[in-house]
Amino acid sequence: MTLAQRAMERLQAWPDLMAGPASCGTGKALRSVRDEIVHFHSSRDVDLHLTRRAIQRIHSDLAGSSAIHLLPGSGWVTIHLDCEADVDLLLSLVSIALKAHQAPPADDDGRQPAGCNFRRVTVLPRDAVAGG
Repeated sequence: MTLAQRAMERLQAWPDLMAGPASCGTGKALRSVRDEIVHFHSSRDVDLHLTRRAIQRIHSDLAGSSAIHLLPGSGWVTIHLDCEADVDLLLSLVSIALKAHQAPPADDDGRQPAGCNFRRVTVLPRDAVAGG
């Protein structure tokens, strides 16, 4: 079982999430009653709809993680699952995302999101990042 499959299986047990196809056309999604929250694009790459407001609030923590890739202006973050700790990180962030989607949208979140980061983020292996 891949890390993404393990994460998907754990998240599908959450009562606030429902599975379905990702709106971007690639992979599976988990959604709340209001919004798509998670897109599983591959065995390692996951896009999470945190909202721009939540990303701004915890930006320094997100930017400090080698598993997380940020795209300026996006309400989505890409998480590369390399180990079990990355799955735990994803689950923690999904909890933040669910809470963020319950709040009324901020002015900058009121616009239609551009969609997830799939094909807009290039994930490099951590060895390449650390070594180069």
